[in-house]
Amino acid sequence: MSNAPPLLEMRGIVKSFPGVQALRGVDLALHRGEVLAFLGENGAGKSTLMKVLGGAHIAEEGAILIGGVVTPLTSPDDSRRAGVAVIYQEFNLVPGLTAVENIFLGREITRAGFVSRKQERRSAAELFGRLGVDIDLDAPCRSLTTAQQQLVEIAKALALDARIIVMDEPTAALTSHEVERLFEIIRDLKNHDIGVIYISHRLDEIFTISDRVTVLRDGANVGERPIGEMTRSQMIEMMVGRELKDEFPSRIPAIGGPRLEVRGLRRGRAVRDVTFTVHRGEILALTGLVGAGRTETVRLIFGADEREAGEIRIDGKPLAIRSPEEAIASGIGLLTEDRKLQGLALGHSVRENFGLPNLIRLSKGGFVKLGREREEFDGYAKQLSIKIPNREARAGNLSGGNQQKVVLAKWLARNCDVLIFDEPTRGIDVGSKYEIYLLMNELAAAGKAIVMISSELPEVLGMADRILVMHEGRVTGEIADARRATQEQIMELAVA
Repeated sequence: MSNAPPLLEMRGIVKSFPGVQALRGVDLALHRGEVLAFLGENGAGKSTLMKVLGGAHIAEEGAILIGGVVTPLTSPDDSRRAGVAVIYQEFNLVPGLTAVENIFLGREITRAGFVSRKQERRSAAELFGRLGVDIDLDAPCRSLTTAQQQLVEIAKALALDARIIVMDEPTAALTSHEVERLFEIIRDLKNHDIGVIYISHRLDEIFTISDRVTVLRDGANVGERPIGEMTRSQMIEMMVGRELKDEFPSRIPAIGGPRLEVRGLRRGRAVRDVTFTVHRGEILALTGLVGAGRTETVRLIFGADEREAGEIRIDGKPLAIRSPEEAIASGIGLLTEDRKLQGLALGHSVRENFGLPNLIRLSKGGFVKLGREREEFDGYAKQLSIKIPNREARAGNLSGGNQQKVVLAKWLARNCDVLIFDEPTRGIDVGSKYEIYLLMNELAAAGKAIVMISSELPEVLGMADRILVMHEGRVTGEIADARRATQEQIMELAVA
């Protein structure tokens, strides 16, 4: 087997877009039964290379070999026929169809010209049995949890008899238990000689599940090593091109009086009698397991959902917030958990997205003052190092990290007194994370009150001054000194 050709080789792949050289002669190799971690900062070219592999993009130069044979992949159908399955960060499922219907969509099992539902159900049940999970075959995918939807995507890949599976940020919305189950499935795939390309910004996972690491930076290869020959700091340095001595910037907090006060907030079973205070200059972390009620709580504060009870005060003044518009006018900004669906208008330019919450200030007589809008956006783009070809670029074409920076820019321009960061670094590389952490520290130093929701416990411990833990809609505990806390303390409160 050692003399066998790699399962997959991508040689000298070149791809460009208007104004952007995305890939500069990239090489990648994947062997049978191997998990290859594919790393790089947002915008490094990882997604572009995987879209070339998936047939969504056609390379301008280079070759793709599968099992040692040159295999042109000029469409997604070519890719599927070659045994490649790509599980994107945003799932490709039809929400109204069942798991069975999604698995066989476009490849229905037929008999005498009719779809054989019985055979499809039997095959789907066998696939889920192989994965060791029990999925309701008749439930529409919109009713499944994120973890279950992920398993449907994996079952689709297995149904294709895929030999190469790409997983792009597969654990972004999973609990620790679900992550461990996913890793068990990946290990089983390895035992069946399936090669897995694993993309993640969670470096702890890379050391747990991968065999080898390939790193991309600015569209070019910068390194490839077995996982056993790499340290965490070496991995970060390869990704960002510089040494990061600390993943979390140090800061001496200067905490003032109460800025945001929440009393008895309630909405059904999702949020039950939540009370807390955030002070000027403080970063308060709101954490807990997925479904604990963290996002639901801040949506009530922001007026995105109607609260059944509770009081909200800013600087001691009671607020009757009934809509996001009223929350913004009161000095509250929310960086949503899902930047693509809730934080940005993906079809519009980054300049237009920047201007949306600032239109009152940037318009006169019903017309936008375009010159001022462009000038302000350019200033924040420079301050935040937003990588864009120009200010009119579509927000949907940016990498995740740059999309997050555009969302940040629009709220910074609004000059909110209270900023809520819901999973601020989800799907973002370590270099961009550090820049966002620095910005959060600067905002706190300027007297802003910051609420940070995060599922990553190292991030909670590294950034927060104080920690509130939620479970089933309630605050189950408070850790007053986050810097002395441990992950075990947080987890004990999270499962209380």
